[in-house]
Amino acid sequence: MRRRSFLKGTAGTLAASTSLQGFAIGKPGSSANGKVNVAFIGSGGWIARQPYEQGCKDENLVAFCDVDRTHCAENMKNWRTNQPFYDDYRVMLDKMHKEIDAVVVSTPDHSHFPATLAAMERGIHVYTQKPLTHNIWQARTLLKARNHYKVVTQMGNQGHAGDGIRKSVEAYRAGVIGEVQEVFARNDGPEMGGEHFANPKTMPPPESPVPEGLAWDLWLGPAAKRPFYREYLPYKWRAVYDFGSGMLGDWGCHTLDTPVWAMELDAPLAVECLERKPSLDGIIPAGSRVRFEFPGNDKRGPVTLQWFDGPQDWSKVGRIGKFGAENAAHLGRACWMVGTKGMIGCGTHAGEPAILPEEVRAPWKAKPPTESIPRVRGGSFGEWLSAIKETGPEPGSNFSYSAKLTEIILLGVLAQRFDTRIEWDAKAGRITNHPELNAFVKEPMREGWEYGESL
Repeated sequence: MRRRSFLKGTAGTLAASTSLQGFAIGKPGSSANGKVNVAFIGSGGWIARQPYEQGCKDENLVAFCDVDRTHCAENMKNWRTNQPFYDDYRVMLDKMHKEIDAVVVSTPDHSHFPATLAAMERGIHVYTQKPLTHNIWQARTLLKARNHYKVVTQMGNQGHAGDGIRKSVEAYRAGVIGEVQEVFARNDGPEMGGEHFANPKTMPPPESPVPEGLAWDLWLGPAAKRPFYREYLPYKWRAVYDFGSGMLGDWGCHTLDTPVWAMELDAPLAVECLERKPSLDGIIPAGSRVRFEFPGNDKRGPVTLQWFDGPQDWSKVGRIGKFGAENAAHLGRACWMVGTKGMIGCGTHAGEPAILPEEVRAPWKAKPPTESIPRVRGGSFGEWLSAIKETGPEPGSNFSYSAKLTEIILLGVLAQRFDTRIEWDAKAGRITNHPELNAFVKEPMREGWEYGESL
């Protein structure tokens, strides 16, 4: 029996009532017990515990997949009863796609795209961790896939489902802080040598024996073959551009979410790396400063956004000097939208807004703008599952939104990686001033891992 929950007329009605685009899924049928049949692609560590603990454990968990049996052993001991386990998600989807309604993709960044699209092609709803993809062509292709396959999609920038970001967006759109021309965003990481980032002494790094339980070739997936290096796993692949996207990829999808949503920022005209600490070829820097230049639209003028990562001397960089805020680190906030009348500050994951100065904050707090954006119950996973069950509208970080956000982030990653200025033709999807870098806009995929060429 096909056990799949599809959005039909109800979803269109809900979406229309909340100003979200309605959509319909093509195949009928629903789970007999009203639960969603969920599979995990990536089942180890905290990244898989997050969806499990935030909604998925209450659904039907029907299959697990992971290339590292040792890393996921603890989770499997606690969660798995008689569900099948696979090393290769392609095999899992081929064998079980009729029994799977939805998948959560919690792989390293470079594998997000093929795993997500392989599920979508089979009519399976997808929740994919951030950043949505590893390159810009992949982000644009997943947007096409969302429109073509009509499945429920969500990227894992969890703050997008919170009340705090809605308050910030509503405050901006109500004109509380006036017209915004500058945005400052920051993160103190990466902590090189910590749990998630490491700087190898040489590139390529020395070869290490492949540990028992790891299917190394499957872990590489679409990336070019290379020897195993022990520092890649479980988390330090994030420092390697071939696999991860550094702090900007890790945190930009959270921290830049508020200004991108509030001001409806589309792709920038240009992105420039202004400062970058040295690093080995292919390794992220321990700190950088990147400037995005966004065009104006019919609602606002041009916007400049500066991103800082790594330890910074805030007395010298990220200067604001308005409304009592000295710099980008004021009040410990991660992002400041600086307007003509005041400022809105938010945290690394969006969160509750801070509004300056007091003469702007006080009337906002006493009489906040009318709630114009529907509130979400159950966080980002609950929002996704509700849409699949036909009890809620399309998720807010669906691929029509998150693909755009990811494209912005990945342009910054390219400017940072090559320590340069990138001028971007969004309509053509090409870098105009450094055409050689277009090889990174659409990276080659290894044979057997090609997806999306027909979309």
